[in-house]
Amino acid sequence: MDQETKSNKGRERVYSDDEIIARLEKELSHWRYENGWIRRKYKTHGWKSTLMVINTVGHLAEAAWHHPDIKASYAWVEVLLMNHAAKGITDKDFELAAKIESVVQWQPGREQGSLEGTPATDQRFAYLKYDD
Repeated sequence: MDQETKSNKGRERVYSDDEIIARLEKELSHWRYENGWIRRKYKTHGWKSTLMVINTVGHLAEAAWHHPDIKASYAWVEVLLMNHAAKGITDKDFELAAKIESVVQWQPGREQGSLEGTPATDQRFAYLKYDD
């Protein structure tokens, strides 16, 4: 093993600003890069939904062993990802962002299955303000 391979072993690739922006545009169009973080704000219909999103993100982060910062208020949750150990944005951030996006934005009523999703016509059951 040469010296360069030894020194890079265990290190994660940190993406440049331009690479981050290009990858977000291609893979995670609702996420943005700002102040060293990739971030996404999810709008909800109220506090219950906000807590459900926070818990969902928490479960995914713990399962992945990669933990985001989270900001929240009554009707929104913002997820911020950055690899603290690597001091930048790595594949871990993109992969966890993609998993969060796929789970939080899941709308079973739009699929060909028996799960109907939350009723869109009754605001008592409104959950997320989905991106259409």
